[in-house]
Amino acid sequence: MENMRDIINLAVVNFKVAAGNKQSNLSRIKEFSVAAAKRGADMIVFPELCLMGYDYFVDEKIDRKDKIAATETVNGPSVKEVEKIAKEYGIYIIFGMSEKFEEDAEELYNSAVVLGPGGLIGSYQKIHPFGTENTWCRKGEKPFMFDTEWGPIALGICYDSYQFPELMRYYVYKGARLYLNPTAVIEEIPNEGSREAFRRCYTPHLEYGVLANSIFIASSNLTGYDDACFFGGGSMIIGPKTNAFGEVDVVCYCGDDNDYQVGMHLGTIDLSLGVRHLCIDNPYAGEPDFRPDIYKKFYE
Repeated sequence: MENMRDIINLAVVNFKVAAGNKQSNLSRIKEFSVAAAKRGADMIVFPELCLMGYDYFVDEKIDRKDKIAATETVNGPSVKEVEKIAKEYGIYIIFGMSEKFEEDAEELYNSAVVLGPGGLIGSYQKIHPFGTENTWCRKGEKPFMFDTEWGPIALGICYDSYQFPELMRYYVYKGARLYLNPTAVIEEIPNEGSREAFRRCYTPHLEYGVLANSIFIASSNLTGYDDACFFGGGSMIIGPKTNAFGEVDVVCYCGDDNDYQVGMHLGTIDLSLGVRHLCIDNPYAGEPDFRPDIYKKFYE
């Protein structure tokens, strides 16, 4: 993409949900979005399923009919309300919600909706639902990128990002320098050492994504108690820096994986540092080190 911008103000949120209370959560999404825009954010990323909460959909005691009734399409009232904020303030807003494709549909998806200054851009349906998520939502089928003045920006949700590097690498191959990760990672409290266990699960997977791909990752997590689960926060923006030896290193640009306090982190990053080193020509080989045509043969 020619003449794309490099410098972006980007916000992530440690978001405390009101379990099953759509209007309360929607109000907080809107308020955080306005606050981010007033502080100069170009884009704000909210966590997975933050519109209703994560526990609502995995709770077997809640009737499936109620989950279907609580779920909207991307043309529904909740998205429309957030869309007004995106248009008015000229900001990109990404947030997690359950989604159905038609108002009377019974198939549900764990999705992230993308809104921009021009309104609704689209939604991504989680390709790899985790564990009990499979009891209420279908698997998504398609990767999702959206074009911006900073080039294409990529989207995955939680388990997609931690255990399936193929998805992130695909996005990098297609030109993404920024990967967004709406997530819902639990901290198993009150077990001793639970915080360290959370960080060992959460942070190294994201850091590997940076080290392997030379891109930026913006991760936004739920925090505190939803209903039954306690979520670990740790929302942050990490990305590459080049050390004195010309090797890729990783640094946290804003946020903190040890921070579970409710709140927003906003940072200014330079996407020109996201060089996608495996997907550009190696000067010694005359071609990229990444060889997708070879990998396809592995599965034949």
